[in-house]
Amino acid sequence: MLENKVALVTGANKGIGHAIASALAAHGLTVLVGARDATRGEAAAQRITGDARGWPLDVTRTDSIAAAVSRIQRELGRLDVLVNNAGIATFGTASTTSLDDVRAVFETNVFGVIAVTQAMLPLLRAAPAGRIVNVSTRLGSLTAITDPAFPMRGIGGVAYGPSKSALNAITVAFAQELADTKIKVNAACPGHTATDLNGHSGQRTVDEAAKQPVRLALLGDDGPTGTFSNDAGTIPW
Repeated sequence: MLENKVALVTGANKGIGHAIASALAAHGLTVLVGARDATRGEAAAQRITGDARGWPLDVTRTDSIAAAVSRIQRELGRLDVLVNNAGIATFGTASTTSLDDVRAVFETNVFGVIAVTQAMLPLLRAAPAGRIVNVSTRLGSLTAITDPAFPMRGIGGVAYGPSKSALNAITVAFAQELADTKIKVNAACPGHTATDLNGHSGQRTVDEAAKQPVRLALLGDDGPTGTFSNDAGTIPW
């Protein structure tokens, strides 16, 4: 059991985020269930067995992020794991997707990740072995989406897929900057999972989807940094 460690999971009131939070709590971590709606976040935390706490956090608002950081410092004094899971999606053809929709997706999936990670870095730097996990997708892999044999080729459009390509690049950027520290930064693909984001069209369960992000969150000192992977292994960028 990893006693006393603290993990923050964004977008954790439902779906994959909630499964990640539940699994980390089962490993003995104190888990902060990040959610835009405080009531839903608290309710989600109560459904988790272990030390889980609702933590209001809207990744698109700097005041919300600052408040979350201040509360962590005040009430817990540490942060060991950050899982950037919060994400939204818009699917449609490249020629018809509105720029407003693209901007909204990037606001959460890209800028929100940068803002939260930057804000939490002082706490993670102070941790004995900080871990940052970005929840991505193979739809963000340029290698995958340009392979004619890839079954989900063309689905990512100009909003969701590109936002995850950017997230992958962000993962590399933070991993390279923090390479000489004890912080490890990795991206995980949960697979095509049945969630609200895709109208529950995926084949995987949220518990299955949580396995890789949780593995990366609990990496030992000999674990990798700057990688992109799923249950089957490394995914090409």
